[in-house]
Amino acid sequence: MRVALFVTCLVDLMRPRIGFAALRLLRAAGCEVAVPRTQTCCGQPGYNAGDRAGALALARKVLAEFESFDYVVAPSGSCAGMIRTHYPDLFRDAPPQERERARAFCARTRELTEFLVNVVKPGSVPGTFAGTATYHDSCSGLRELGIKAEPRALLGLVPGLKLVEMAEPESCCGFGGLFSVKFGDIATHIAERKCAGVAASGANVLVLGDLGCMLHLEGRLRRRGDTATRVLHVAEVLAGPGAG
Repeated sequence: MRVALFVTCLVDLMRPRIGFAALRLLRAAGCEVAVPRTQTCCGQPGYNAGDRAGALALARKVLAEFESFDYVVAPSGSCAGMIRTHYPDLFRDAPPQERERARAFCARTRELTEFLVNVVKPGSVPGTFAGTATYHDSCSGLRELGIKAEPRALLGLVPGLKLVEMAEPESCCGFGGLFSVKFGDIATHIAERKCAGVAASGANVLVLGDLGCMLHLEGRLRRRGDTATRVLHVAEVLAGPGAG
């Protein structure tokens, strides 16, 4: 199975170790993995800002770079959701042949935990973890792709890890891309509620599937004086130390 890893902008620029962890997981699952070197952005920021022309140009670039693979996998519900849910809208006025190419491409695009659980179905994962974790359901993965059980099923395979649920795990963290820039006070209030839920859970690590949420909540935890709670992408926990 030939799989292309869509690294995502934030992972590439802010936390490359997440990309390496995803790569390790895919290889451990028996996939032949490629990482197209010319990849950049999926086009979501422009699309959300109303720049359809710019977003469509990036979508066509992504299509050309990734459509030859059996699957495209992203360690991000946000980027996978952009491709699966919003590319059909971007390509709606394209020529029929291009629309069909885009449709087929969208159908082969998966978020990382969704791909692992529903396509390759591993019986184990490389990582081990000594501690108690709680999981935050990021909005795009949950609401656009329906990802809820998959990351929890995989975390259940990690030796030594105890998973506890925080209050309101499905509530937004307040990031929302441009939302946190335009409405900083509201975003901070939402993040504060989420961080209070993390603290009340008793977990010593917060696990997430999207780096935007991860950076937003980690920043808020530190600002409220919590320097002990670790904030990790689910791929890092599943892949284990040394993945990067």
